[in-house]
Amino acid sequence: MSHGRRAVLKFGGTSVATRDQRALAFARIRDARADGFATAAVVSAMGRAPAPYATDTLLEAIDGRSGSANADMLLACGEMLAAAIFADELTAAGVPARALSGANAGIVTDAHYGDAKILRVDAERIERLLDEGIVPVVAGFQGATEDGVLTTLGRGGTDLSAIAIGHAIDAERVDIYTDVSGAMTADPRRIERARTIERASLEEMTELAEHGAKVMHHKAADYAQRTQTPYTIKGLATDRGTLVVDGVDHHRPVTGVTSSGRLTWVRIIRGDIENPQQRMQTELEMFRRMADAGISIDQVSINQAGASFVVQGDSASAVRALLGDLNLAVRVREGCSKISVVGSGMRGTPGVVLQVVTALSNADVEIIHCTDSNITISILVPEADVQRAEAAVHDHFALNEEEART
Repeated sequence: MSHGRRAVLKFGGTSVATRDQRALAFARIRDARADGFATAAVVSAMGRAPAPYATDTLLEAIDGRSGSANADMLLACGEMLAAAIFADELTAAGVPARALSGANAGIVTDAHYGDAKILRVDAERIERLLDEGIVPVVAGFQGATEDGVLTTLGRGGTDLSAIAIGHAIDAERVDIYTDVSGAMTADPRRIERARTIERASLEEMTELAEHGAKVMHHKAADYAQRTQTPYTIKGLATDRGTLVVDGVDHHRPVTGVTSSGRLTWVRIIRGDIENPQQRMQTELEMFRRMADAGISIDQVSINQAGASFVVQGDSASAVRALLGDLNLAVRVREGCSKISVVGSGMRGTPGVVLQVVTALSNADVEIIHCTDSNITISILVPEADVQRAEAAVHDHFALNEEEART
């Protein structure tokens, strides 16, 4: 087998939870090696809570206190156990393998415990094992600081580990194996007509992940976009899914639609502040207070009348308490949700917003607030209507139908 071509295969928690699932993962590794790829594996902790080694189960042992060096040491154990068991069983099945922690694999991070940022990947050890015909089995979700202190990468960290390693070793393939066969045009639990997206651009997948698609973590999708690292999201059982690459032409404006959880819409109306400089200082103070309180805001719109934005959960009381003494009228509406319409084909295509508004109007869905970026239109609607809104947009753009090819 030539070791010139590299592949990274990531296996999520459900893919390594049982012997049968691990055997299926081993088959995927054998297939990649048979196709001429020197193959590395990246694994998550086994199963989900209440499985004994799942991340959330381990976190319960310290009453949920995360974000410290001690917590990271504990939480990293789940992936290390998975890597050791996976590598041992893979070796016993006839494929030589070596378990590596994130630090062993050369993943160097900052010291932001619980949500560390990858600074670089020193992949010499991985490369050496690959050249020797050994499968490195890397514990995902973790790395170490420059001085060797263990860190974890936050939710979705194993996806991020796989993308970063794939980029570092110039992998021809990075396959993200999960329990569903790729990214979907909508969540199939809510939209029965949703189908698998055959190809998505790196930018589209970043937007879909950022706005609620669960199949790929947004930090990993963003890392892939920034480093121009292509990847495929695949079902472990089917070995099929979504190819994510640069420069995809869908021949249609919209690729997928996602939705968020419960949100609060905040509308700020300026009071009797006449001086423009004073108005600016007041608004800066408003945003500073929100930031200092750790409240993340989304769908921000600022104009001469005031400002609007969205915050997570039912946050009316918290927002009023923070801003009540400023010379601003604060209006809030809880019980909202956001749908996001994503597609690189809408870039330069006129009338897409009109089509979205028409679809929601025909479905009798109230539009509370709307913002858009280059390839995403985000619409705030009543939470009770979000599934109907999602279905209306999905149907309007015929996302259940295969794309026309030219």
